[in-house]
Amino acid sequence: SVFQVSLALREGKISPKQLCQRCLDFVKKTRFLNAYITVTEDLALEQAEKAEKRFTRGESLGPLDGIPIAVKDNFSTAGIETTCASHMLRGYNPPFNATVVQKLLDQGAVLIGKTNLDEFAMGSASIDGVFGPVRNPWGYSTQYRDKCAQTSGGRNPDSDWVITGGSSGGSATAVASLTCFASLGSDTGGSTRNPAAHCGIVGLKPTYGLLSRHGLIPLVNSMDVPGILTRSVDDAAIVLDILQGYDAKDSTTVQGPVTQINLPADIDLKNICVGIPKEYHAPGLSGETLSQWSRAAELFAQAGAQVVSVSLPHTQHSIVCYSVLCAAEVASNMARFDGLEYGHCSKINSSTEAMFASTRHEGFNDVVRGRILCGNYFLLKKNYDQYFVKAQKVRRLIANDFAKVFDSGVDVLLTPVTLSDAARYTDFVQEDSRTRSAQEDIFTQPINMAGLPAVSVPVALSSKSLPISLQLIGQAFQDQKLLTVARWLEQQVKFPAIEFPHMNDHLMEVPTMNTSAIAV
Repeated sequence: SVFQVSLALREGKISPKQLCQRCLDFVKKTRFLNAYITVTEDLALEQAEKAEKRFTRGESLGPLDGIPIAVKDNFSTAGIETTCASHMLRGYNPPFNATVVQKLLDQGAVLIGKTNLDEFAMGSASIDGVFGPVRNPWGYSTQYRDKCAQTSGGRNPDSDWVITGGSSGGSATAVASLTCFASLGSDTGGSTRNPAAHCGIVGLKPTYGLLSRHGLIPLVNSMDVPGILTRSVDDAAIVLDILQGYDAKDSTTVQGPVTQINLPADIDLKNICVGIPKEYHAPGLSGETLSQWSRAAELFAQAGAQVVSVSLPHTQHSIVCYSVLCAAEVASNMARFDGLEYGHCSKINSSTEAMFASTRHEGFNDVVRGRILCGNYFLLKKNYDQYFVKAQKVRRLIANDFAKVFDSGVDVLLTPVTLSDAARYTDFVQEDSRTRSAQEDIFTQPINMAGLPAVSVPVALSSKSLPISLQLIGQAFQDQKLLTVARWLEQQVKFPAIEFPHMNDHLMEVPTMNTSAIAV
């Protein structure tokens, strides 16, 4: 964990440079996972050397000093290519750091690299970026491969690999494959919690407005939140404490003093009420996920918490509502990519209109172009009230559902994160992107529309030895209480660590489709 490694650094049991080099070595050894778009090796070693000098002087900057981290490639990083996994931004080097990135660097964190994602964060499997798909490290674990040997029926786990979830799949894989200790993702409809769930790590979506979005290349401004991915709840709390707070560069951050995130050693669950939304018993929910959901509810009840059934009646409309609002804001945000100011510019220049059109056709993939087209349709004058305004009204009803439940005395909600464990790639691509995203985000999208905090916690392995996770949802700006309850659950379930004894068989294997994704 971050806490343990930070202690080892302070005690001199390992140096920041040694720790950084180990992580960089493992990044190279796990290239076949395709977690990284850019590996900032020289910068990381330079930052680690500076951290080492601070430790020698006894001037540690804090718990993240000397700790290797990764950042999703839709956060601006000064002088480091930021692509959003799109041809549109190939070669774009921002002149500034995103606020959350700068806060990590100010605390001495060591940036290992920029992680892979779905293009412009539009997707739920991290397979739609121009640098190729990200593979789930659990598909190469001893647990999964031993199970495959017994039950696969001849399917080859090397060629029929397991998805990570998305769109922050690279960030989740980076943490789960032990190449860094924490990473930044973005969460618009579940893009941090979904891959965290599939990769068996903790994924935190903070309250909207608690963290700055400045420098996060926007997807849906009214829902985007920087997400935190770590291997434990305690680590997520450490990172959240550093990142939270008002930013004058982001008007959506909440002004005023913030409370230090400090999780208590013990929690009396007799004072906690856990709500179970009945609408989350959705079609397609796997029996194993349902079983773990029931098991967690029983654990809370046995520990003295009050467990009650609650209703969020407008949940059934969340997918349609999100689809309209997401497309509308995407159409607006993507308008800036015209080939003039930065990013890709088409060589077709017979007219300004032709250059605009060809630039966007060449720069965006089908998923992005599809959302732009839908968004512009919804925003047409004749359609605005029928689609966009109506969706905003439904969004308010969804937010009100959560408010009513929490006003009734419920402290946290317990739900699934995904319908099942991670799918094999060949199974996942049987349906189109929009259908897949709707299925994957059914339990996570409503939280973004309400602006609430939520965290994904791994609780068990499925019959295929892949992670199953559950989601805890808290009240706005009650992130500390949410994480306190999440840590209690984490301690009870004792989720097993990933094992890689046979990883050496794949260390030098880099699939052809992934070779362009590694920039070392």
